[in-house]
This record gives sequence, C-alpha cells and structure tokens, in this order.
Amino acid sequence: MSLRILAITATALLPVYNSMAFAGEPSLWNVYDTLKSRQWVDLTHSYNEQIPHWKGFESAQRKSLYTIEKDGFQVDLYSHVGQWGTHVDPPAHFHNGLRTIDQIPVNEQLLPLVVLDIHRQVETNADYTVSLADVKAWEKRNGPIPPGAFVALRSDWSKRWPDQSKIQNLDAQGTAHYPGWSKEVLVYLYENRKITASGHETTDTDPGIATSKDDYSLESYILGKDHYQIEMLANLDQLPEAGALAVVSFPKIEKGTGFPARVFAILP
Repeated sequence: MSLRILAITATALLPVYNSMAFAGEPSLWNVYDTLKSRQWVDLTHSYNEQIPHWKGFESAQRKSLYTIEKDGFQVDLYSHVGQWGTHVDPPAHFHNGLRTIDQIPVNEQLLPLVVLDIHRQVETNADYTVSLADVKAWEKRNGPIPPGAFVALRSDWSKRWPDQSKIQNLDAQGTAHYPGWSKEVLVYLYENRKITASGHETTDTDPGIATSKDDYSLESYILGKDHYQIEMLANLDQLPEAGALAVVSFPKIEKGTGFPARVFAILP
C-alpha cells in the first residue's frame, strides 16, 4: 500500500477513532455542550467607586486618562484596595509566608458548590451564625459535603446592597449586627470535609458583633489553614443548595494579598 493511500485511509478513519476513544468517557467539548445548556448565575456585585466596603477603607477612585472623543480609545485608571467589592482573600492577607493570589492554582477555581442557607434565621436574628446543626441538616438532605467543595453561606444580606449603612447595620452604640460563620462549622468543613474554599455575602467572615471588637479570628482561621475565601457574594438566593459548580476567577497578581474577583455558578 502506498504512503498516499495510507494517509487517505488514516484521515478517513480519524473521526471513527475519535468517537471510539470517547465511547466510554465524554470529551471535554461534549461536557462543555452540556454545561452551556445549563443556567449560569453571576455571583458578583458590579464594581464602582462607592459600593459597600469594610469600615476601614476609603472609597475607590477612577480617572479617565484617554477618551474616545479625544484620543480614539478609552483608558481609565482605577485606584482601590485589594479587598474591594466581591473579592478574594488569599492566605497571605492575614499570614506572612502563606500563599498569595498568584500561588493559588487554577484547579482550586472550578469546584463543586455547596450552599448553606441561613436566610430564614437571619430574618429574625441579624446576629445569627451558622451552626453545626445547620450543616448536619444539609447533609441529611444531600449527603456528605464533597471534598474540595466551595461552600457559600447564604444569608440574603446582599439584598441590602448597595446601601453601606444597611450592610453595616450599626446600632446606637456603633456595634454592627450582621450574620457570619461559626468556628465549629469552619473546623468541620475544612478539617473534616476537606473543602477547598468558602464564601459569604457580608463584608466579613466573622459576625458583626465580633468585628465591632476588631475580632477577625474566624477569617484568620480559614486563611491560616492556607485556604482562600470570597467575600461579598451576590445572588445566592438563585442557587440550589447542592449540585451546582462554582467558578472563581481573579487576576494573577504577583504577591497579591487581595483583589476583586468574578465568581459565577453553573446550575445542575
């Protein structure tokens, strides 16, 4: 058989080979075809200079350096702290020597998504913190939280956006009242269930009554375990409590200690 005939035969058989190669396992393109047919939900607040933020930060700044009218193109200069809007907190945000943003690998940015829903409790108690009983009830309905998951705490606090005063919810004495995580739940999730990351809708991991005393021990715990977290998530009320995927993206800032993130979910 000539080389020409061999080449023609190989070319003709290539589609057959490809279909056989993926007969027992779908190709990534087939997986994508499935995913793109699902509902995608943006979990990120839009960036602007006045959005709610941690009490110690000033507003961001934006300056136009070039404009389409004058220069034919638009270029803006943005000035903001790393922890602005929906953002990532890498371990180095609280702990010297632990991972910075650029050291978080991309395989930690596509994860099974678990939603712990405490919004009913928060409606009657703004200081509510998620309990181990809440987590056990979730697992009774859905099975064990999968290793490597991204666990989001739904409180519906993001519905107060973009009102800074409603987000902080200060009383007459200046104490903030907003929900948060609890140490027992974080220990269970990170040390028992071996999750990869977690996130929430509020400006802090710790509840408002703790941060009002400058107590950020729960955030320190997560980051100290060399995990990252996402703060000020949005639209968690549009997600199922189990079965979705989380995609967490952010710029690869060298030695970065925080930066705005883009987070979205792909629903089952």
